[in-house]
Amino acid sequence: MEEKKLDINSVIGFLLIFGILMYMLWQNQPTPEELEAQEKAKQEQVAAEKKAEAQNQTKITSSEDYTTAGEVSDSLQLIHLKNKLGAFAYSETLDSGEKETLVETDLLALKFNNRGGYLSEVKLKKFVDFNDEPIYIVKDNNASFNINFGTTESRTVNTKDRYFTPSVTKNGDHTIVSMKLKVSESKFLEYRYELKKDDYMIDFTIRSQGFNDVINSSQAVHLDWNLKTYRHAKSISYENRYTEVIFEYEDGKDDYLGQQEQTDDTAEDVSYVAFKQHFFTSILLADAPFKTATFESKNLVQDEEVDTVYTKAFAAKLPLELAGGEINKTMDWYYGPSDFKILDAYDRNLDEVVPLGWGIFGWINEYVFIPLFAFLGDFLPYGIAIIVMTILIKLLLSFVQYKQFLSQAKMKILKPELDAIREKHKNNKMKAQQETMALQTKAGASPLSGCLPALVQLPVFYALFQFFPSAFDLRQKSFLWVNDLSSYDTVANLPFNIPFYGDHVSLFPILASIAIFFYMRLTTGQQVNTQPQQEGMPDMAKMMKYMMYFSPIMMLFFFNNYASGLSLYYFISNLISIGIILVIKNYILDEDKIHAQIQENKKKPKKQNKFQARMQEMMEQAEKQKQAQQKRKK
Repeated sequence: MEEKKLDINSVIGFLLIFGILMYMLWQNQPTPEELEAQEKAKQEQVAAEKKAEAQNQTKITSSEDYTTAGEVSDSLQLIHLKNKLGAFAYSETLDSGEKETLVETDLLALKFNNRGGYLSEVKLKKFVDFNDEPIYIVKDNNASFNINFGTTESRTVNTKDRYFTPSVTKNGDHTIVSMKLKVSESKFLEYRYELKKDDYMIDFTIRSQGFNDVINSSQAVHLDWNLKTYRHAKSISYENRYTEVIFEYEDGKDDYLGQQEQTDDTAEDVSYVAFKQHFFTSILLADAPFKTATFESKNLVQDEEVDTVYTKAFAAKLPLELAGGEINKTMDWYYGPSDFKILDAYDRNLDEVVPLGWGIFGWINEYVFIPLFAFLGDFLPYGIAIIVMTILIKLLLSFVQYKQFLSQAKMKILKPELDAIREKHKNNKMKAQQETMALQTKAGASPLSGCLPALVQLPVFYALFQFFPSAFDLRQKSFLWVNDLSSYDTVANLPFNIPFYGDHVSLFPILASIAIFFYMRLTTGQQVNTQPQQEGMPDMAKMMKYMMYFSPIMMLFFFNNYASGLSLYYFISNLISIGIILVIKNYILDEDKIHAQIQENKKKPKKQNKFQARMQEMMEQAEKQKQAQQKRKK
C-alpha cells in the first residue's frame, strides 16, 4: 500500500487562506468611537427596557376598565389583583407602604390605620391610669371598625382589609382627616373625620361617590364596631361593675345590656351606642337613627388575679342604608371622660351614659347633688367637700330624724298601756287591734309616723349611693391617707385573698362599719323598747339585734372594694346621725312633757281621718263576722 505523505502545497494553501481572513477581520474592526457609541446604545436600551417594565407593573388608566387589554397582558401582578379583588384592585396599587396616619389635638392623640381607614389608637392626653400610664381607649388592635357589603362582581368586601388613601388638611382650628377607599380617582368610599380644638367630639361622615355600580344594592350593608375595654382602675371588679353597653333608641329612650357574663339585645331607631368604661367612654352617634341594631357584651374577667388587661368585649352591628346606590351617613365619635358636665353640655341625651339612677333618684343627683358638689369643689379640697356636703344633707334631714325619734318616744310611753290591752284581749286579737288603734289615735302616736320619715330618706340615700361612684371629679383626688377617692383606700395588703373582701384592708369601710354599729345600737334599742310584748316578740327582738351586728359586717365586706369617697360619706353621715339622735334625746325631747301631752290628747275627742275610719270600719266588720261564725258553731 502506498504511504500517504504531507502535501506541501496544501499546507501553503491553508496558510494563505488563514492569513487573508485575519487581514479582513483587522480591516473591519470598529473604531474606538464606534465602540463607545455601541456601548452607550446598549446601556440606553437596557434602561428603557427596565423603565417600560416598571410602567407596565403600575400603570392603570382611570377609565372604568382601568387598563387596556394590552396593558393588562403586560402586567401579571395587576391581573392577579383584579382576579382577586375586582374593582378594588386599584386601591391596592396606591398603597404607599405607610401603615398609619397620626393627628393630635389639645385633648386627643390619634392614629388612623391606613389599612381599614379607622381609628387604631386613641389616647386621652390629659389623663393617666392608676399606674400613671397614659389612658388609651383604643390601642394594639383592641378595636375594629368595618363596613361589610356585596359587590356587583359577586364579591364580599370588608373595608377593614382594604387600603385607604389618607389626606390631612387644616381649616382654622379644625383638622380634617380624609380616608378614601378608591375604585378609581373619581370613584371612592370616604371616611371623613373632623377634629376640633378642645373637643372630645369628632364629626364623622361615611360617604361614597360612584359606588352605585359597585355595591350590590340587593344585599344588606352593615357597619360592625367592636371594642375590648382596657382596665384603667385599681379595682378591676369595681371598674367592671360600671363598664357596660348603653344605647338610645326610639326617640329618647335609653337602655343597657347589664352585667351578665354574656348578653345581647336588639333595638330599633338607635340614635347612639356607647361602650362605657366606668370613667371613660366611646360613643358612636348618628344624626339620623339606625333602623335596627344588635349589641353584644361579654365579660372577660374570670379571675381578677390573672385577667388584668381587659374588662369586657363589646360589639355593635348597625345597618347602613343606600340612597341611589350610594352611602351617605353623618355621625359623630366621642372619645373622652364619662363626666356628666361634659356629656350633658352636648345636649344629645348623653348624660344618660352616667348612671345617676332612674326617676326621682336621678333628678336629685342632677339638680341637687351635682351642682352642690361642683360648687363646694370649686374652693374646697374634694375630701372636705364630701364632708361639708354630708353635713348639709344631714342638717336638712334632721327634722325627719326628729319626727322619727319623737314617734318612737311616744310609742315607748304608750307601751305599758298597749301591753295591758293585748293582755286583756289575748284571746281576741281583733279586739286588741281595735283598742290599740283607738289608743294610738287618741294619743297622736302611730308606728307609721316613725316609718314614714325613714322612707323620706331613702331617695336621698340611694341617690348618693349612685352619685359617688359616678363622680368623675373624685378620680385621682387624694384626701388624708387616700390616694384616689374614686377607688378603695389601702392601709394594709394581705398575702392572700378573702372571698368577697379582697386582698387588702381599707380603713374608711372599717370606720363606717363602726359608726353604723353604734347608730343601729341607738335606733334598734329604741325600737325594741317600743315594741309591745306579744307572741313571737322574743324572736323579733333577737332578729333586730342580729341586724345590729349583721349590717356593719355587710358594710365592711361590701364596701372594701368600693370608692373610698362613698365610704367617707357613710362614715361622716352616721357620725352626724349619732350626734343628732343624742342631741334630740338629751336636749330636745322631754319624755315627761310628751307623756303629759299624750294624756291631754287622750282627753280630747279625736277625729279620725278617712284612712283610719275605713280601717276601723273594716276591723269592726271582721269582728262581727267572727262572732257570727262562733254562734253558728255553737
